[in-house]
Amino acid sequence: MRIADKTVLVTGANRGIGKALVEEALRRGAKRVYAGTRQPLSQSDRRVMQLTLDVTNAAHIQMAVERVDSLDILINNAGVHAFDDLSDRSVLEWHLAVNFFGMYGVTRAFLPALILSGGAVVNNVSAEAMALAPVPLTPAYALSKAAAFNLTQSLRALLAPQGVKVHAVMTGPTDTDMTRGLDLPKASPESVARAILDGVEKEEEDIFPDPMSASMAASWRGSAAKAMERQLASFVQAA
Repeated sequence: MRIADKTVLVTGANRGIGKALVEEALRRGAKRVYAGTRQPLSQSDRRVMQLTLDVTNAAHIQMAVERVDSLDILINNAGVHAFDDLSDRSVLEWHLAVNFFGMYGVTRAFLPALILSGGAVVNNVSAEAMALAPVPLTPAYALSKAAAFNLTQSLRALLAPQGVKVHAVMTGPTDTDMTRGLDLPKASPESVARAILDGVEKEEEDIFPDPMSASMAASWRGSAAKAMERQLASFVQAA
């Protein structure tokens, strides 16, 4: 799917990868870009329409649906990330509320528009979500992203018969506020945004948009787990 002349919605669009995705979609000729943010957004391009959108707020989601006339591509980018040790249930619930249930709620709300356009859902999960060993310093984040990845795989199978494509973005370390305290190689948000939209245009199911995640791409695509995903998805088509 080409980005040119399409209508795109990006959640978590005020900074980091989300902001870079808005700019990259504009650069590729998007007709309209809806920028979902919790705070006011300053953007001079008239193709950008800011939506007040906390993905955990059902009223915000409904108001966003009412303001969006049509939609070709939904990019679920909003997310939270915090260090924890699973000793505080509220931290886990917060991660799940944003990274999992937020993604689910926004997707369900915009699904009628996406079915109508034969559009696409792009879920920014994490390379950590598909890894066999989560980072133990951020287990609540890892749990929520693993759930988001499973949701993405399930939606991919369930929505294919309705003409909606679903992409998983396996983002590795990126130079954003989330990773500010981590001393490790990081990709720029701009390069990650370019690679994400490249993957959408190439119709890649699973997108590996940075050097770290790209190193796992071939092994994942040829893995038994990926083969099983495809095999189990065929049950939906047969039902």
